[in-house]
Amino acid sequence: MPEINGISVPFIPIVSKEDTSSKQVKTSEDSFQNIFSSELDKIKISNHAAKRLEARNIELSETEMTKLQNAVDKADAKGSKDSLVMMDQTAFIVNVPNRTVITAMSLAESKENVFTNIDSVVIT
Repeated sequence: MPEINGISVPFIPIVSKEDTSSKQVKTSEDSFQNIFSSELDKIKISNHAAKRLEARNIELSETEMTKLQNAVDKADAKGSKDSLVMMDQTAFIVNVPNRTVITAMSLAESKENVFTNIDSVVIT
């Protein structure tokens, strides 16, 4: 340790406020950007779809949500706007650009098995 006037003083580096604040801001911006991007990629459930899922006793696990997200990614890569996603015995109508499930139903409950106003089908 260096001595000042006979007193041992530990070495403490001096860092200006500018240096620390700019590093913290950059880290915060990076974190925000990562979180913001990941939130944009998540699938949203519309109020209508949430009511249909509840009324039809359809529950989605984290694994199923990941499968649904992957299906929407595939539809998006092909330029789809409104897609029918078939997963196991459940059908989802998804607005692809908004990444939003519009409605959902089990195939056993669908009366006519006719889906309109879609431009693609993704089977997972």
